[in-house]
Amino acid sequence: MRLVSLCLSTLFAADALASSFARTSVKPKHRSVSKDVAHQRRLAKRDASSLCSATGSIKPKFFIISMFDPEADIWYQDTTLNLYANNVTVPGFSPLFPDAHCTASGEVCQMTTGEGEINAAGSVNALWVSGCFDLTSTYFMIAGISGGNPHVVTTGSVTFAKYAVQVGLQEEFDQSQVPANDTSGYFPQGAYYPDESNPIDYPTSIYGTEVFEVNENLLDRAFYLASLATLNDTEDAAKYRATYGYAPANQPPSVVKCDSATSDQYWSGSVLGYAFSNYTDLMTNGTGLYCGTQQEDNATLESLLRGAILKKLDFSRIIIMRTISDFDRAPPGETEVYHLLYADQEGFEISIQNIYLAGIEIVKDVLMYWNSTYAGGLKPGNYIGDIFDSLPGDIPPNIGTPAYYIN
Repeated sequence: MRLVSLCLSTLFAADALASSFARTSVKPKHRSVSKDVAHQRRLAKRDASSLCSATGSIKPKFFIISMFDPEADIWYQDTTLNLYANNVTVPGFSPLFPDAHCTASGEVCQMTTGEGEINAAGSVNALWVSGCFDLTSTYFMIAGISGGNPHVVTTGSVTFAKYAVQVGLQEEFDQSQVPANDTSGYFPQGAYYPDESNPIDYPTSIYGTEVFEVNENLLDRAFYLASLATLNDTEDAAKYRATYGYAPANQPPSVVKCDSATSDQYWSGSVLGYAFSNYTDLMTNGTGLYCGTQQEDNATLESLLRGAILKKLDFSRIIIMRTISDFDRAPPGETEVYHLLYADQEGFEISIQNIYLAGIEIVKDVLMYWNSTYAGGLKPGNYIGDIFDSLPGDIPPNIGTPAYYIN
């Protein structure tokens, strides 16, 4: 609270300074910047969209899953791909994003779920329930942005995850109200200690969405293909990265294999960063590496898993690709509040560009080598699925514990 005794001129100066801070890191307000223009564009396109029931069944080879406008718009700018050639209104999609957009052939399609876990789950569930598409041989690519752990990645980097961990599904206390020696206010459900990578900390209450594992052979191919791309970068992004003073945070963007953390909460700081890194390690039995934070992946994967259980789609054909738009903790000498709310990290635009630059290499490869490589699928060499072992397979789970397995 400002003191009453401060003069008005000081107040106005402070307010002006606060409002002048560049707000380009990817938080809810920044995500909404282009919403009005993009929403009008979508409404205009709806005139050329067909209701699902009138289109018959489309059988995509590749389905891009975006979460909000900029992640989607970067794909629409490719006039050769031309995702506006075949527009389908799908019952149950987000009111803001009611259509799937496909190439004229229907081989490549794209949808936008809306932000956050609830929107992602609802929209992806509607996709396979609708009957608009035959998805039994479709490859899905979650293609979005995320925050990044500066000890593992830097802004603009392209990440491919083997695991998605729902770090927000825990018991939470304000850190000021836990014992002084507790490292954070996050406790796994049913545990008596904050997030640690120690089996004693393993949650005793399991919902089933805590962690998912995807096909590592497909991940490896996607990683290789993305590595062929020349990633976008800017001098301004490099200037902010340099404030970290250590690698890889202060290095140029690269393609990295590391894992994805899901929480509806935007957060910042090394305390939570270390807690969620420990939780990722715990939930993957010591094999996961936390590097990115986002709001939707576990919800999307749970919806796809339910479709796979009913044989509507193939869970071995999922790619989790996230580009790094901002850091999950401040550089030395900068407060976390300033870092999250005001710092001009300059990572947003390059992360959006790199979704396309890396992703289009994967799209082209699937189309070019469909018959020889992709049609029959890339057989996983690792367990795939959820913490319940919901999908019967030849490879036993390496996540979760036998007490919770269904198969």
